[in-house]
Amino acid sequence: MTTRQEAIDFCLTLDGAYEDYPFTDGNWTVMRHRGNRKSFALIYEYQGRMQVNVKCRPADTAFWRDAYPQGVLPGYHMNKSHWNTIVLGRVPEGDVKNMIAESYRLTAPIKKERKKC
Repeated sequence: MTTRQEAIDFCLTLDGAYEDYPFTDGNWTVMRHRGNRKSFALIYEYQGRMQVNVKCRPADTAFWRDAYPQGVLPGYHMNKSHWNTIVLGRVPEGDVKNMIAESYRLTAPIKKERKKC
């Protein structure tokens, strides 16, 4: 996965995901949940490279950064404990998809349990 469109296309395979362009700068594509409008992937070009910000469990942020020191960085303009930036083209596609899917799960709407009568 190396392009914005490939990242968007993958995100759209996740249930209830949609793309948004909330900033006047059209460089930023924000992928959100329909149920709660929370973002799970922010896709943008920075210094000539496509990048994706994804949410991570704090225990996983260092794991991914250590695994791909040139491909996974602390989240650009995000909380560095909870977000990583993936530099597309420097991380295998399967791992990019895994990180996006995990971000999707972490930001998903919480389903309320039905009360038993």
